[in-house]
Amino acid sequence: MPNITLHSLTRMKLAGDKATCVTSYDASFTQRINQAGIDIILVGDSLGMVLQGNDSTLPVTMEHMVYHTRCVRAGNSQCMIMADMPFMSYRTTEQAMTNATDLMQAGAQIVKLEGGLWLKDTVSKLYEQGIPVCAHLGLTPQAVNKLGGYRVQGKTPEQAASLLNEAIELEAAGASIILLECVPNAVGKAITEAVNVPVIGIGAGPDTDAQVLVIYDMLGITPHKPARFVKDFLSQEGSVLGALESYVSEVKSGQFPAPEHCFN
Repeated sequence: MPNITLHSLTRMKLAGDKATCVTSYDASFTQRINQAGIDIILVGDSLGMVLQGNDSTLPVTMEHMVYHTRCVRAGNSQCMIMADMPFMSYRTTEQAMTNATDLMQAGAQIVKLEGGLWLKDTVSKLYEQGIPVCAHLGLTPQAVNKLGGYRVQGKTPEQAASLLNEAIELEAAGASIILLECVPNAVGKAITEAVNVPVIGIGAGPDTDAQVLVIYDMLGITPHKPARFVKDFLSQEGSVLGALESYVSEVKSGQFPAPEHCFN
């Protein structure tokens, strides 16, 4: 399989071909992910919950993210690597530039930032300096205390319109990918159709250009109650590689996410 790039993902969007993304934090899982034909690896700050045992992503540091990005890069062969910018690591444009540089030098090919229109200047500056950005909208886990918990976003017409505007504005600022988390199907569909860049969904319905899951969730090995958008692929396949291959097959065929994994 050829290396996946932003151009690859854009071509897939134009062709109507679904892309796949899972999280990884080490070389061993990364090797299996490559074997399964996954398109994108997200080195997520979700490691704070699934690896470190915290109740949120907030304790994750830049040092953690750089370390795990290096580990993933060591096991990678063709997936595009996207790395999260952790909590408060991009509160100023200058800080974002410094920390994004560290992640790119560790092996990331794109960095992900959570937030809305306040990120426009940062996205533009990073883009100008050759650092691609994924803008994470909807449920943003780093703002869990502000949001009052892990709640579906964009449920009212006003909220949906605001998310749509944020996606359009951030694309105009230079965002190369939009990631939507926990929004109604209609919102995921509207934003995917409104922007030219690929849209990755997690709990955002079947109409986004790509799907992403935390690998520990899709393997059914997390201690917490799984979110609605999660499916345990390991239980039906019996091996890690089989679970990953089944995930790829079901996303690309449109079988996943099914209605029971979505919000209306």
